[in-house]
Amino acid sequence: MQLSLELLAPARNADIGIAAIDCGADAVYIAGPSFGARAAAGNPVDEIARLCRYAHRYGARIHSTVNTLLQADEREQARKLMWELYEAGVDVFLVQDLNLLALDLPPVELHASTQTAIRTPERAKALAGLGFSRLVLERQLTLDQVRAIRAAVPDTCLLEFFIHGALCVGYSGQCYLSQYLTGRSANRGACAQPCRSRYDLVDADGKVLVHDHTLLSPKDLRFDRLLPDMVAAGIRSFKIEGRLKNAAYVKNVVRYYRDVIDRFIKENQAYCKASSGRLEGGFIPDPGKTFTRGWTEAFLQGRQERLASEDAAKALGEPIGEILSVKGRDVVLKTDKMLVNGDGLSFVGRSDDVTGARAEVVQGNRVTLRDTAGLLPGMRVYRNLDVRFEKELEKDMPVRIIDVAVSWNSQEGRTTVIARTEDGFSVEKVFPDDAPAAEKPEAARESIRRQMDKRTGPFAFHVEDLAVDVVRFYPAATLNGIRRELAAALQDKLETRPRHEVPHTPQPDAAALNRSTLDLPEELLRSRYCIKWELGLCTRFPVKPGMTEGVRPGKLKEPLYLVNQKNKLRLAFDCARCEMAVLPAADR
Repeated sequence: MQLSLELLAPARNADIGIAAIDCGADAVYIAGPSFGARAAAGNPVDEIARLCRYAHRYGARIHSTVNTLLQADEREQARKLMWELYEAGVDVFLVQDLNLLALDLPPVELHASTQTAIRTPERAKALAGLGFSRLVLERQLTLDQVRAIRAAVPDTCLLEFFIHGALCVGYSGQCYLSQYLTGRSANRGACAQPCRSRYDLVDADGKVLVHDHTLLSPKDLRFDRLLPDMVAAGIRSFKIEGRLKNAAYVKNVVRYYRDVIDRFIKENQAYCKASSGRLEGGFIPDPGKTFTRGWTEAFLQGRQERLASEDAAKALGEPIGEILSVKGRDVVLKTDKMLVNGDGLSFVGRSDDVTGARAEVVQGNRVTLRDTAGLLPGMRVYRNLDVRFEKELEKDMPVRIIDVAVSWNSQEGRTTVIARTEDGFSVEKVFPDDAPAAEKPEAARESIRRQMDKRTGPFAFHVEDLAVDVVRFYPAATLNGIRRELAAALQDKLETRPRHEVPHTPQPDAAALNRSTLDLPEELLRSRYCIKWELGLCTRFPVKPGMTEGVRPGKLKEPLYLVNQKNKLRLAFDCARCEMAVLPAADR
Protein backbone atom coordinates (compact mmCIF):
# COMPACT_ATOMS: atom_id res chain seq x y z
CA MET A 1 0.00 0.00 0.00
CA GLN A 2 1.35 3.42 -0.97
CA LEU A 3 1.88 6.12 1.65
CA SER A 4 0.42 9.51 0.76
CA LEU A 5 2.40 12.73 0.97
CA GLU A 6 0.43 15.92 1.53
CA LEU A 7 1.26 19.43 0.36
CA LEU A 8 -0.52 21.80 2.76
CA ALA A 9 -0.99 25.42 1.68
CA PRO A 10 -1.97 28.57 3.58
CA ALA A 11 -4.94 30.75 2.64
CA ARG A 12 -5.80 34.20 3.91
CA ASN A 13 -9.19 33.90 2.19
CA ALA A 14 -11.25 31.50 0.08
CA ASP A 15 -10.04 32.88 -3.26
CA ILE A 16 -6.41 32.32 -2.29
CA GLY A 17 -7.35 28.84 -1.07
CA ILE A 18 -8.92 28.06 -4.45
CA ALA A 19 -5.78 29.35 -6.18
CA ALA A 20 -3.69 27.04 -3.98
CA ILE A 21 -5.86 24.07 -4.99
CA ASP A 22 -5.50 25.04 -8.66
CA CYS A 23 -1.71 25.08 -8.24
CA GLY A 24 -1.63 21.59 -6.77
CA ALA A 25 -2.22 21.79 -3.01
CA ASP A 26 -3.52 18.60 -1.40
CA ALA A 27 -4.94 20.58 1.51
CA VAL A 28 -5.44 24.17 2.65
CA TYR A 29 -5.44 25.63 6.15
CA ILE A 30 -7.60 28.68 6.76
CA ALA A 31 -9.30 30.48 9.63
CA GLY A 32 -13.00 30.92 10.19
CA PRO A 33 -14.36 34.21 11.54
CA SER A 34 -12.50 33.97 14.88
CA PHE A 35 -10.02 32.07 17.06
CA GLY A 36 -7.35 31.71 14.36
CA ALA A 37 -3.69 32.37 15.20
CA ARG A 38 -3.66 35.13 12.56
CA ALA A 39 -6.39 37.51 13.68
CA ALA A 40 -6.10 39.47 10.44
CA ALA A 41 -6.96 36.41 8.35
CA GLY A 42 -10.50 35.55 9.44
CA ASN A 43 -13.23 34.41 7.04
CA PRO A 44 -17.05 34.06 7.11
CA VAL A 45 -18.42 30.53 7.39
CA ASP A 46 -20.12 30.72 3.99
CA GLU A 47 -16.74 31.47 2.37
CA ILE A 48 -15.26 28.43 4.10
CA ALA A 49 -18.16 26.38 2.68
CA ARG A 50 -17.40 27.64 -0.83
CA LEU A 51 -13.75 26.67 -0.47
CA CYS A 52 -14.65 23.23 0.93
CA ARG A 53 -16.82 22.35 -2.06
CA TYR A 54 -14.11 23.38 -4.47
CA ALA A 55 -11.36 21.52 -2.61
CA HIS A 56 -13.42 18.34 -2.26
CA ARG A 57 -13.80 18.22 -6.04
CA TYR A 58 -10.13 17.16 -6.09
CA GLY A 59 -10.13 15.19 -2.87
CA ALA A 60 -8.24 18.05 -1.20
CA ARG A 61 -9.03 18.79 2.43
CA ILE A 62 -9.71 21.97 4.37
CA HIS A 63 -8.07 22.44 7.76
CA SER A 64 -9.74 25.09 9.92
CA THR A 65 -7.48 26.88 12.38
CA VAL A 66 -9.03 27.21 15.82
CA ASN A 67 -5.59 27.58 17.33
CA THR A 68 -5.55 30.42 19.82
CA LEU A 69 -5.66 30.20 23.59
CA LEU A 70 -9.19 30.85 24.80
CA GLN A 71 -10.63 32.76 27.70
CA ALA A 72 -12.91 30.56 29.82
CA ASP A 73 -16.01 32.34 28.53
CA GLU A 74 -14.96 31.81 24.90
CA ARG A 75 -14.82 28.02 24.90
CA GLU A 76 -18.52 27.47 24.27
CA GLN A 77 -18.42 30.05 21.48
CA ALA A 78 -15.47 28.23 19.92
CA ARG A 79 -17.28 24.90 20.19
CA LYS A 80 -20.34 26.29 18.41
CA LEU A 81 -18.14 27.78 15.69
CA MET A 82 -16.45 24.42 15.15
CA TRP A 83 -19.86 22.79 14.60
CA GLU A 84 -20.80 25.53 12.11
CA LEU A 85 -17.55 24.97 10.24
CA TYR A 86 -18.12 21.23 10.30
CA GLU A 87 -21.54 21.75 8.69
CA ALA A 88 -19.79 23.95 6.11
CA GLY A 89 -17.61 21.01 5.10
CA VAL A 90 -14.36 21.40 7.06
CA ASP A 91 -12.31 18.19 7.26
CA VAL A 92 -9.86 18.99 10.07
CA PHE A 93 -9.57 21.28 13.09
CA LEU A 94 -6.17 22.58 14.10
CA VAL A 95 -6.15 23.45 17.81
CA GLN A 96 -3.84 24.86 20.44
CA ASP A 97 -6.01 25.20 23.54
CA LEU A 98 -6.40 21.72 25.00
CA ASN A 99 -9.41 22.87 27.03
CA LEU A 100 -11.38 22.30 23.83
CA LEU A 101 -10.84 18.56 24.15
CA ALA A 102 -13.15 18.45 27.16
CA LEU A 103 -16.07 19.58 24.95
CA ASP A 104 -18.42 17.90 22.51
CA LEU A 105 -16.56 18.43 19.23
CA PRO A 106 -17.46 17.60 15.62
CA PRO A 107 -16.46 14.10 14.44
CA VAL A 108 -13.55 15.03 12.19
CA GLU A 109 -9.80 14.88 12.64
CA LEU A 110 -8.09 17.00 15.28
CA HIS A 111 -4.53 18.14 14.66
CA ALA A 112 -2.27 19.51 17.38
CA SER A 113 -1.01 22.90 16.24
CA THR A 114 2.67 23.74 16.29
CA GLN A 115 1.58 26.16 19.04
CA THR A 116 1.21 23.15 21.35
CA ALA A 117 5.02 23.07 21.56
CA ILE A 118 5.85 19.61 20.23
CA ARG A 119 9.61 19.25 20.67
CA THR A 120 10.09 15.97 22.51
CA PRO A 121 8.95 12.35 22.17
CA GLU A 122 7.29 12.58 25.58
CA ARG A 123 5.23 15.60 24.57
CA ALA A 124 4.29 14.02 21.26
CA LYS A 125 3.24 10.77 22.93
CA ALA A 126 1.06 12.61 25.43
CA LEU A 127 -0.74 14.56 22.69
CA ALA A 128 -1.21 11.48 20.54
CA GLY A 129 -2.79 9.83 23.58
CA LEU A 130 -5.45 12.55 23.62
CA GLY A 131 -6.70 11.48 20.21
CA PHE A 132 -4.86 13.85 17.89
CA SER A 133 -4.48 12.20 14.50
CA ARG A 134 -1.64 14.53 13.49
CA LEU A 135 1.06 16.54 15.24
CA VAL A 136 2.48 19.73 13.73
CA LEU A 137 6.06 19.76 14.94
CA GLU A 138 8.18 22.68 16.14
CA ARG A 139 10.14 24.27 13.28
CA GLN A 140 13.49 24.28 15.11
CA LEU A 141 13.90 20.50 15.34
CA THR A 142 16.67 18.34 13.91
CA LEU A 143 16.04 15.26 11.79
CA ASP A 144 17.18 13.10 14.70
CA GLN A 145 14.53 14.70 16.92
CA VAL A 146 11.89 14.11 14.26
CA ARG A 147 12.89 10.45 14.05
CA ALA A 148 12.66 10.10 17.83
CA ILE A 149 9.17 11.60 17.86
CA ARG A 150 8.10 9.33 15.00
CA ALA A 151 9.24 6.31 16.98
CA ALA A 152 7.34 7.45 20.07
CA VAL A 153 3.85 7.79 18.59
CA PRO A 154 1.54 5.26 16.90
CA ASP A 155 1.67 4.86 13.13
CA THR A 156 -1.89 6.19 12.99
CA CYS A 157 -0.68 9.56 14.28
CA LEU A 158 0.91 11.41 11.36
CA LEU A 159 3.60 14.10 11.51
CA GLU A 160 3.45 17.46 9.79
CA PHE A 161 6.39 19.83 9.33
CA PHE A 162 6.87 23.25 7.79
CA ILE A 163 8.77 23.06 4.51
CA HIS A 164 8.79 26.73 3.51
CA GLY A 165 8.16 30.18 4.93
CA ALA A 166 8.76 32.26 8.03
CA LEU A 167 10.65 30.84 10.99
CA CYS A 168 9.62 32.14 14.41
CA VAL A 169 12.68 32.95 16.48
CA GLY A 170 11.04 31.62 19.64
CA TYR A 171 9.67 28.13 20.15
CA SER A 172 6.13 28.09 18.81
CA GLY A 173 3.37 28.63 21.36
CA GLN A 174 5.80 29.78 24.02
CA CYS A 175 6.70 33.26 22.80
CA TYR A 176 5.44 36.18 24.90
CA LEU A 177 7.65 38.92 23.50
CA SER A 178 4.85 40.66 21.63
CA GLN A 179 2.53 40.45 24.63
CA TYR A 180 5.21 41.91 26.91
CA LEU A 181 6.23 44.79 24.67
CA THR A 182 2.92 45.71 23.04
CA GLY A 183 0.11 43.94 24.88
CA ARG A 184 -0.66 41.97 21.70
CA SER A 185 -0.47 38.23 22.38
CA ALA A 186 0.83 35.79 19.78
CA ASN A 187 -1.23 33.11 21.50
CA ARG A 188 -4.33 35.20 20.78
CA GLY A 189 -3.55 35.68 17.09
CA ALA A 190 -2.25 39.24 17.44
CA CYS A 191 1.56 38.99 17.29
CA ALA A 192 3.17 42.39 16.58
CA GLN A 193 6.40 40.67 15.46
CA PRO A 194 8.86 42.60 17.65
CA CYS A 195 11.39 39.91 16.72
CA ARG A 196 11.59 41.62 13.31
CA SER A 197 12.52 44.98 14.90
CA ARG A 198 16.02 46.47 14.99
CA TYR A 199 17.97 46.42 18.28
CA ASP A 200 21.31 47.43 19.74
CA LEU A 201 23.25 44.66 21.46
CA VAL A 202 24.67 46.08 24.70
CA ASP A 203 26.84 44.45 27.35
CA ALA A 204 26.60 44.86 31.12
CA ASP A 205 28.90 47.90 31.04
CA GLY A 206 26.69 49.66 28.53
CA LYS A 207 29.08 49.07 25.63
CA VAL A 208 27.25 48.84 22.30
CA LEU A 209 28.49 45.72 20.55
CA VAL A 210 26.11 45.84 17.56
CA HIS A 211 24.15 48.92 16.58
CA ASP A 212 20.65 49.02 15.08
CA HIS A 213 20.40 45.52 13.66
CA THR A 214 17.69 42.86 13.20
CA LEU A 215 19.28 40.63 15.81
CA LEU A 216 16.22 38.43 16.43
CA SER A 217 15.03 38.06 12.84
CA PRO A 218 15.77 34.69 11.18
CA LYS A 219 15.74 33.95 7.48
CA ASP A 220 12.86 32.03 5.94
CA LEU A 221 12.71 28.24 5.82
CA ARG A 222 13.31 26.40 2.59
CA PHE A 223 13.60 22.62 2.83
CA ASP A 224 13.03 21.44 -0.76
CA ARG A 225 16.55 20.00 -0.91
CA LEU A 226 15.88 17.96 2.23
CA LEU A 227 12.48 16.56 1.26
CA PRO A 228 13.75 12.96 0.87
CA ASP A 229 15.37 13.13 4.33
CA MET A 230 12.17 14.51 5.83
CA VAL A 231 10.12 11.70 4.29
CA ALA A 232 12.61 9.13 5.56
CA ALA A 233 12.35 10.65 9.06
CA GLY A 234 8.59 10.13 9.04
CA ILE A 235 7.07 13.41 7.85
CA ARG A 236 3.92 12.91 5.76
CA SER A 237 2.55 16.45 5.48
CA PHE A 238 4.62 19.37 4.19
CA LYS A 239 3.29 22.73 5.28
CA ILE A 240 3.88 26.11 3.67
CA GLU A 241 3.79 29.03 6.11
CA GLY A 242 1.96 32.18 5.09
CA ARG A 243 -1.68 32.80 6.02
CA LEU A 244 -1.01 36.55 5.74
CA LYS A 245 0.73 36.26 2.38
CA ASN A 246 -0.83 37.38 -0.90
CA ALA A 247 -2.12 35.24 -3.75
CA ALA A 248 1.06 35.59 -5.83
CA TYR A 249 3.19 34.12 -3.03
CA VAL A 250 0.82 31.21 -2.46
CA LYS A 251 0.48 30.35 -6.16
CA ASN A 252 4.21 30.50 -6.77
CA VAL A 253 5.33 28.52 -3.72
CA VAL A 254 2.58 25.89 -3.95
CA ARG A 255 3.30 25.21 -7.61
CA TYR A 256 7.03 24.94 -6.85
CA TYR A 257 6.59 22.37 -4.08
CA ARG A 258 3.98 20.45 -6.11
CA ASP A 259 6.74 19.86 -8.65
CA VAL A 260 9.24 18.92 -5.92
CA ILE A 261 6.92 16.36 -4.33
CA ASP A 262 5.77 14.95 -7.68
CA ARG A 263 9.37 14.35 -8.75
CA PHE A 264 10.03 12.52 -5.49
CA ILE A 265 6.91 10.37 -5.91
CA LYS A 266 7.87 9.53 -9.49
CA GLU A 267 11.22 8.24 -8.26
CA ASN A 268 9.79 6.48 -5.18
CA GLN A 269 6.81 4.33 -6.06
CA ALA A 270 6.03 3.56 -2.40
CA TYR A 271 4.46 7.03 -2.14
CA CYS A 272 1.54 8.84 -3.73
CA LYS A 273 0.01 12.28 -3.53
CA ALA A 274 -2.83 12.93 -1.11
CA SER A 275 -5.37 14.31 -3.59
CA SER A 276 -6.42 13.79 -7.19
CA GLY A 277 -6.02 15.72 -10.40
CA ARG A 278 -2.94 16.60 -12.43
CA LEU A 279 -1.62 19.97 -13.51
CA GLU A 280 -1.24 21.10 -17.09
CA GLY A 281 0.52 24.21 -18.33
CA GLY A 282 0.84 27.43 -16.42
CA PHE A 283 3.66 29.61 -15.15
CA ILE A 284 7.10 28.32 -14.21
CA PRO A 285 7.47 28.80 -10.42
CA ASP A 286 10.44 30.53 -8.80
CA PRO A 287 10.39 30.96 -4.99
CA GLY A 288 13.01 33.70 -5.22
CA LYS A 289 10.58 35.98 -7.02
CA THR A 290 8.07 36.30 -4.19
CA PHE A 291 8.47 37.11 -0.49
CA THR A 292 11.75 35.99 1.08
CA ARG A 293 14.14 37.19 3.77
CA GLY A 294 16.77 34.83 2.41
CA TRP A 295 16.75 31.06 2.90
CA THR A 296 17.79 28.74 5.67
CA GLU A 297 17.56 25.02 6.40
CA ALA A 298 17.45 25.97 10.08
CA PHE A 299 18.46 23.09 12.35
CA LEU A 300 17.28 20.02 10.42
CA GLN A 301 20.88 18.93 9.91
CA GLY A 302 22.17 20.56 13.06
CA ARG A 303 23.59 24.03 13.62
CA GLN A 304 25.43 24.71 10.37
CA GLU A 305 24.81 28.23 9.12
CA ARG A 306 23.88 31.70 10.22
CA LEU A 307 20.14 32.14 10.51
CA ALA A 308 19.92 35.91 10.89
CA SER A 309 18.11 37.68 8.06
CA GLU A 310 20.95 40.23 8.26
CA ASP A 311 19.99 43.05 5.91
CA ALA A 312 16.33 43.44 6.80
CA ALA A 313 13.39 41.71 8.41
CA LYS A 314 11.25 42.50 5.39
CA ALA A 315 11.48 40.91 1.98
CA LEU A 316 14.47 42.13 0.02
CA GLY A 317 13.68 39.99 -3.00
CA GLU A 318 16.03 38.35 -5.49
CA PRO A 319 19.59 39.72 -5.75
CA ILE A 320 20.07 41.35 -9.15
CA GLY A 321 23.39 43.21 -8.91
CA GLU A 322 24.79 46.51 -7.62
CA ILE A 323 24.76 50.24 -8.30
CA LEU A 324 27.39 51.47 -10.78
CA SER A 325 26.53 55.16 -10.68
CA VAL A 326 23.94 57.68 -9.50
CA LYS A 327 23.16 60.92 -11.32
CA GLY A 328 20.11 62.97 -10.47
CA ARG A 329 17.13 60.62 -10.51
CA ASP A 330 18.95 58.05 -12.66
CA VAL A 331 20.68 54.96 -11.30
CA VAL A 332 22.87 52.77 -13.52
CA LEU A 333 22.96 49.14 -12.40
CA LYS A 334 25.38 46.32 -12.93
CA THR A 335 22.91 43.50 -13.61
CA ASP A 336 22.10 40.75 -16.07
CA LYS A 337 18.39 40.88 -15.23
CA MET A 338 15.79 42.47 -17.49
CA LEU A 339 13.89 45.14 -15.56
CA VAL A 340 10.61 46.81 -16.53
CA ASN A 341 8.70 49.89 -15.44
CA GLY A 342 7.08 49.33 -12.06
CA ASP A 343 9.55 46.78 -10.69
CA GLY A 344 10.16 47.12 -6.96
CA LEU A 345 13.81 47.52 -5.90
CA SER A 346 15.70 47.33 -2.60
CA PHE A 347 19.12 48.94 -2.12
CA VAL A 348 21.37 47.78 0.73
CA GLY A 349 24.29 49.88 1.97
CA ARG A 350 27.39 48.99 3.95
CA SER A 351 25.61 49.50 7.27
CA ASP A 352 22.82 47.19 6.07
CA ASP A 353 20.37 50.05 5.80
CA VAL A 354 17.69 49.24 3.25
CA THR A 355 16.13 51.73 0.86
CA GLY A 356 13.12 50.75 -1.21
CA ALA A 357 12.05 52.31 -4.51
CA ARG A 358 9.83 51.71 -7.53
CA ALA A 359 11.40 51.78 -11.01
CA GLU A 360 9.51 54.56 -12.78
CA VAL A 361 11.31 54.36 -16.13
CA VAL A 362 13.65 51.57 -17.25
CA GLN A 363 16.03 51.92 -20.19
CA GLY A 364 18.30 48.88 -20.29
CA ASN A 365 20.31 49.00 -17.06
CA ARG A 366 19.45 52.66 -16.41
CA VAL A 367 16.58 53.12 -13.95
CA THR A 368 14.84 56.39 -13.15
CA LEU A 369 13.53 56.66 -9.59
CA ARG A 370 11.39 59.25 -7.85
CA ASP A 371 14.14 59.84 -5.27
CA THR A 372 17.76 58.67 -5.15
CA ALA A 373 18.70 60.19 -1.79
CA GLY A 374 21.12 57.92 0.08
CA LEU A 375 21.93 55.74 -2.92
CA LEU A 376 25.61 55.26 -3.68
CA PRO A 377 27.77 53.23 -6.09
CA GLY A 378 28.52 49.76 -4.77
CA MET A 379 25.24 49.28 -2.95
CA ARG A 380 23.67 45.87 -3.47
CA VAL A 381 20.41 45.78 -5.41
CA TYR A 382 17.48 43.38 -5.03
CA ARG A 383 14.16 43.13 -6.86
CA ASN A 384 11.25 42.60 -4.48
CA LEU A 385 8.52 43.04 -7.08
CA ASP A 386 8.87 41.51 -10.53
CA VAL A 387 6.01 43.03 -12.53
CA ARG A 388 6.31 40.61 -15.45
CA PHE A 389 6.30 37.59 -13.14
CA GLU A 390 3.30 38.93 -11.20
CA LYS A 391 1.36 39.31 -14.46
CA GLU A 392 2.34 35.79 -15.46
CA LEU A 393 1.00 34.46 -12.17
CA GLU A 394 -2.32 36.15 -12.91
CA LYS A 395 -2.71 35.25 -16.57
CA ASP A 396 -0.97 31.89 -16.94
CA MET A 397 -2.40 29.66 -14.23
CA PRO A 398 -2.06 25.88 -14.50
CA VAL A 399 -5.19 23.82 -15.11
CA ARG A 400 -5.96 21.04 -12.64
CA ILE A 401 -7.49 18.13 -14.51
CA ILE A 402 -9.28 15.04 -13.25
CA ASP A 403 -8.97 12.12 -15.65
CA VAL A 404 -12.25 10.25 -16.15
CA ALA A 405 -12.53 6.81 -17.74
CA VAL A 406 -15.73 6.25 -19.72
CA SER A 407 -17.39 2.90 -20.31
CA TRP A 408 -20.09 2.86 -23.04
CA ASN A 409 -22.25 -0.23 -23.24
CA SER A 410 -25.24 -0.49 -25.57
CA GLN A 411 -27.17 -3.75 -25.70
CA GLU A 412 -30.71 -4.59 -26.86
CA GLY A 413 -31.86 -0.99 -27.13
CA ARG A 414 -30.55 0.10 -23.71
CA THR A 415 -27.37 2.15 -23.23
CA THR A 416 -25.37 2.54 -20.01
CA VAL A 417 -22.59 5.12 -19.83
CA ILE A 418 -20.37 5.01 -16.73
CA ALA A 419 -17.80 7.71 -15.89
CA ARG A 420 -15.20 6.83 -13.23
CA THR A 421 -12.52 9.10 -11.74
CA GLU A 422 -8.98 8.05 -10.86
CA ASP A 423 -9.89 7.85 -7.16
CA GLY A 424 -12.86 5.54 -7.72
CA PHE A 425 -15.89 7.86 -7.80
CA SER A 426 -18.37 7.04 -10.55
CA VAL A 427 -21.69 8.16 -12.01
CA GLU A 428 -23.77 6.62 -14.74
CA LYS A 429 -26.43 7.51 -17.27
CA VAL A 430 -28.84 4.82 -18.41
CA PHE A 431 -31.37 5.42 -21.18
CA PRO A 432 -33.55 3.54 -23.70
CA ASP A 433 -31.68 3.83 -26.95
CA ASP A 434 -33.78 4.27 -30.03
CA ALA A 435 -31.13 6.06 -32.09
CA PRO A 436 -31.01 4.75 -35.65
CA ALA A 437 -28.45 2.20 -36.74
CA ALA A 438 -25.45 3.86 -38.34
CA GLU A 439 -25.02 3.63 -42.07
CA LYS A 440 -21.25 3.89 -41.54
CA PRO A 441 -20.49 1.93 -38.33
CA GLU A 442 -16.78 2.74 -38.10
CA ALA A 443 -17.42 6.48 -38.55
CA ALA A 444 -20.16 6.30 -35.90
CA ARG A 445 -17.83 4.58 -33.43
CA GLU A 446 -15.21 7.23 -34.06
CA SER A 447 -17.82 9.96 -33.53
CA ILE A 448 -18.70 8.55 -30.09
CA ARG A 449 -15.05 8.49 -29.08
CA ARG A 450 -14.32 11.92 -30.54
CA GLN A 451 -17.22 13.66 -28.80
CA MET A 452 -16.79 11.87 -25.47
CA ASP A 453 -12.97 12.22 -25.38
CA LYS A 454 -13.10 15.91 -24.43
CA ARG A 455 -12.64 18.28 -21.50
CA THR A 456 -15.70 19.49 -19.63
CA GLY A 457 -14.98 21.67 -16.64
CA PRO A 458 -12.15 20.03 -14.65
CA PHE A 459 -12.79 16.62 -16.19
CA ALA A 460 -10.85 15.05 -19.05
CA PHE A 461 -13.03 12.21 -20.39
CA HIS A 462 -11.55 9.25 -22.24
CA VAL A 463 -13.49 6.28 -23.61
CA GLU A 464 -11.78 3.12 -22.41
CA ASP A 465 -14.51 0.62 -23.23
CA LEU A 466 -16.99 0.82 -26.08
CA ALA A 467 -19.23 -2.27 -26.37
CA VAL A 468 -22.33 -2.24 -28.60
CA ASP A 469 -24.51 -4.85 -30.27
CA VAL A 470 -25.70 -2.32 -32.84
CA VAL A 471 -23.61 0.70 -33.79
CA ARG A 472 -25.95 3.66 -33.65
CA PHE A 473 -25.70 7.14 -35.03
CA TYR A 474 -25.85 10.05 -32.54
CA PRO A 475 -25.72 13.74 -33.43
CA ALA A 476 -22.73 15.55 -31.91
CA ALA A 477 -25.10 17.65 -29.77
CA THR A 478 -26.54 14.49 -28.20
CA LEU A 479 -23.12 13.11 -27.30
CA ASN A 480 -21.96 16.48 -25.93
CA GLY A 481 -25.09 16.64 -23.80
CA ILE A 482 -24.40 13.18 -22.34
CA ARG A 483 -20.83 14.21 -21.50
CA ARG A 484 -22.01 17.43 -19.82
CA GLU A 485 -24.59 15.52 -17.77
CA LEU A 486 -21.91 13.13 -16.56
CA ALA A 487 -19.59 16.03 -15.69
CA ALA A 488 -22.28 17.82 -13.68
CA ALA A 489 -23.16 14.64 -11.78
CA LEU A 490 -19.50 13.89 -11.09
CA GLN A 491 -18.80 17.41 -9.86
CA ASP A 492 -21.73 17.30 -7.45
CA LYS A 493 -20.71 13.86 -6.19
CA LEU A 494 -17.09 14.86 -5.64
CA GLU A 495 -17.91 18.16 -3.95
CA THR A 496 -20.23 16.40 -1.49
CA ARG A 497 -18.03 13.34 -0.94
CA PRO A 498 -18.25 11.87 2.58
CA ARG A 499 -15.61 12.94 5.07
CA HIS A 500 -13.51 10.74 7.29
CA GLU A 501 -15.56 10.66 10.49
CA VAL A 502 -13.62 10.49 13.77
CA PRO A 503 -15.69 10.25 16.98
CA HIS A 504 -14.20 12.07 19.97
CA THR A 505 -14.42 11.19 23.62
CA PRO A 506 -14.25 14.31 25.84
CA GLN A 507 -10.90 14.57 27.61
CA PRO A 508 -11.52 16.58 30.79
CA ASP A 509 -7.91 16.29 31.95
CA ALA A 510 -6.37 17.45 28.66
CA ALA A 511 -5.96 21.05 29.83
CA ALA A 512 -3.20 19.93 32.18
CA LEU A 513 -0.98 19.52 29.12
CA ASN A 514 -1.42 23.14 27.97
CA ARG A 515 2.07 24.59 27.52
CA SER A 516 1.04 28.18 26.77
CA THR A 517 -0.54 30.68 29.10
CA LEU A 518 -2.52 33.89 28.85
CA ASP A 519 -0.35 35.32 31.64
CA LEU A 520 3.20 36.53 31.15
CA PRO A 521 5.85 34.12 32.43
CA GLU A 522 9.31 35.29 33.45
CA GLU A 523 10.87 33.90 30.27
CA LEU A 524 9.56 35.78 27.22
CA LEU A 525 10.90 33.35 24.64
CA ARG A 526 13.28 30.44 24.32
CA SER A 527 15.02 29.46 21.12
CA ARG A 528 17.67 27.34 19.51
CA TYR A 529 18.61 30.49 17.61
CA CYS A 530 21.49 32.07 19.51
CA ILE A 531 22.86 35.60 19.10
CA LYS A 532 26.21 34.57 20.58
CA TRP A 533 26.63 31.87 17.97
CA GLU A 534 25.47 34.21 15.20
CA LEU A 535 28.14 36.76 16.17
CA GLY A 536 30.97 34.27 16.64
CA LEU A 537 30.94 34.53 20.45
CA CYS A 538 30.08 30.90 21.19
CA THR A 539 33.01 29.08 22.78
CA ARG A 540 31.42 25.62 22.41
CA PHE A 541 30.61 25.66 18.71
CA PRO A 542 32.63 28.29 16.87
CA VAL A 543 31.23 29.29 13.51
CA LYS A 544 33.18 28.58 10.37
CA PRO A 545 35.64 31.22 9.10
CA GLY A 546 33.98 33.89 7.01
CA MET A 547 30.52 33.35 8.52
CA THR A 548 30.62 36.29 10.89
CA GLU A 549 32.31 39.60 11.39
CA GLY A 550 32.59 42.46 13.86
CA VAL A 551 32.11 41.28 17.43
CA ARG A 552 34.84 39.33 19.18
CA PRO A 553 34.86 38.13 22.81
CA GLY A 554 37.55 40.46 24.22
CA LYS A 555 36.45 41.81 27.59
CA LEU A 556 32.79 41.15 26.92
CA LYS A 557 30.81 41.49 30.14
CA GLU A 558 27.53 39.68 30.55
CA PRO A 559 24.59 39.79 30.80
CA LEU A 560 23.88 41.08 27.31
CA TYR A 561 20.87 43.23 26.49
CA LEU A 562 18.77 44.06 23.47
CA VAL A 563 17.80 47.72 23.46
CA ASN A 564 15.62 49.85 21.19
CA GLN A 565 13.63 52.97 21.93
CA LYS A 566 12.26 52.47 25.46
CA ASN A 567 12.56 48.70 25.40
CA LYS A 568 15.29 46.69 27.08
CA LEU A 569 15.50 42.91 27.12
CA ARG A 570 17.99 40.64 28.87
CA LEU A 571 19.55 37.64 27.14
CA ALA A 572 20.32 34.41 28.96
CA PHE A 573 22.34 31.59 27.40
CA ASP A 574 21.56 28.00 28.35
CA CYS A 575 24.69 26.47 26.86
CA ALA A 576 23.98 23.01 28.27
CA ARG A 577 20.88 22.84 26.06
CA CYS A 578 22.40 25.06 23.36
CA GLU A 579 19.49 27.49 23.70
CA MET A 580 18.99 31.21 24.24
CA ALA A 581 16.28 32.85 26.31
CA VAL A 582 14.97 36.41 26.27
CA LEU A 583 13.78 37.88 29.58
CA PRO A 584 12.61 41.26 30.81
CA ALA A 585 15.40 43.55 31.94
CA ALA A 586 15.10 44.61 35.56
CA ASP A 587 15.65 48.26 34.64
CA ARG A 588 13.27 48.41 31.66
